[in-house]
Amino acid sequence: MSLLDRKVAIVSGGAQGLGEAYARALAENGASVLVFDIQDAVMNVASTLEAATGARVLGMVADVSKRADVERVVSTCADSLGGIDILVNNAGAWRRTPVESSWEQAIADWDFIMDTNLKGLLMLSRACVPHMQSRGGGDIVNVSTYYVLPARSAGTNGTETDLYNASKWALNGFTDAWAKYLAKDKIRVNGMCMGATDTPMLRGLFPDHQLPPDMAEIVMQPAQIAGLMIDLLKDGRSGENIGAWVGHPVELEPRKPDHRKITG
Repeated sequence: MSLLDRKVAIVSGGAQGLGEAYARALAENGASVLVFDIQDAVMNVASTLEAATGARVLGMVADVSKRADVERVVSTCADSLGGIDILVNNAGAWRRTPVESSWEQAIADWDFIMDTNLKGLLMLSRACVPHMQSRGGGDIVNVSTYYVLPARSAGTNGTETDLYNASKWALNGFTDAWAKYLAKDKIRVNGMCMGATDTPMLRGLFPDHQLPPDMAEIVMQPAQIAGLMIDLLKDGRSGENIGAWVGHPVELEPRKPDHRKITG
């Protein structure tokens, strides 16, 4: 019997990179998965994962920042797969946002980033919680960044990504408050806070989407982070930011005392 047999999961932003890896790991461990993205490629991802794992995997093209799309995703998952036990809030928006940009650009950038990274996460989580409550518990995993944890190297919280940085710091409020409130329903809420991982988002920072050779040698792989998420689900802790840093073992560290669960 697999770890997640008879569990049902939703993964947002699953057309590539970490989202695809999370969906694959969940399916490989026995879960039925609904994976969605704004990119049409998510449909091919779903069919490929279903064929490779033998699990039920549904794909949908949907935008987490739009309420109607969120409600459509959640209702489809509940109706087609029988419920919702796990939510991986992976969808994220990123762009360079210099502090000195114009008012108009700053406001447009705010809407672009926060609509997905915060409002979308809020709507999708709230829509899933009643389904988890009805099934006696569940897991919400908020995909964040190592920026919110004590630095183990230089380069965190870059000055040209103030809005992206702010959105990830804001996730701490959701993770902490939801974990405390939803404990009564046996719903666990955690953050995944990884450093540089070989994803299309990271590769997009470099010419021709090629990582510099020295970075390519040390960067973490999506499958490693997805494996860490599976370990987290198996562990059963809640209200904690789980870190993964380049140059350090990608593994679940001992549980932290309450006052360090979020801050590290």
